[in-house]
Amino acid sequence: MPTFPPIAHIAITVADLDRSTRWYTALFGSEPVLDEDERTGGFHHTVFAIGDGQLFGLHTHPGGPAGDPFDERRTGLDHVAFACADRDELESWRRRLDELGISHGGIVDAHYGSGLSFRDPDNIALEFFAPPAG
Repeated sequence: MPTFPPIAHIAITVADLDRSTRWYTALFGSEPVLDEDERTGGFHHTVFAIGDGQLFGLHTHPGGPAGDPFDERRTGLDHVAFACADRDELESWRRRLDELGISHGGIVDAHYGSGLSFRDPDNIALEFFAPPAG
């Protein structure tokens, strides 16, 4: 069996593409690398390059059902976690979220690692995660 490949991209559906694009531009500290209306697929997407060849996309589906805010307790996505090398890097992201005025739950340490949880404008659960020290 071949080695399982890394994740190439994540795409999330958002309610307000302009609002989410501004929010993620601030979070990522960079502008999108792609913004196109995919007429054949029936959606509009904006894509950010977030390092190491990974892409993070925002999608809207015009004419789709207006949804309730994200809730990880429903079937589907639970959260998206961004890897940090260590707790020091995690602490730098905590400071960055504070600078941006993004609410978060503080750094939570567990035996399997440390996490810093926060939410985007659609309530989608996001996290910075660092492996345990040692």
